[in-house]
Amino acid sequence: MAGVSPSAKTFTPKQGQYLAFIHLYTRLHRRLPAETDMQEYFRISPPSFHQMVLTLERAGLIRRQPTTPRSIEVLVDPKSLPELV
Repeated sequence: MAGVSPSAKTFTPKQGQYLAFIHLYTRLHRRLPAETDMQEYFRISPPSFHQMVLTLERAGLIRRQPTTPRSIEVLVDPKSLPELV
C-alpha cells in the first residue's frame, strides 16, 4: 500500500473496523469499495458514513480524492488492522 507510514497510527475499535473493511474489500474485489458498500455493511446513513470518512481522513488513517468515486486509500499497515467482525 503506497503511503503507509512506518510509524504506528492509532485508531479506535470502530475506526479499525472501517479500515479493515476497506482493506479486505479491496483485496477480495480488486477495487476500492463504494460509499454504498460501506453504508450497507455497517448499516449507517450517508451522513454518518461521511462523518466517519472525514474523521479517518483528519486522523491521517486514509487518503481520498474528494471528487473521485472509490478513491479511499488506507494509510495504515494492514498487519495492524483488526479482524473484521
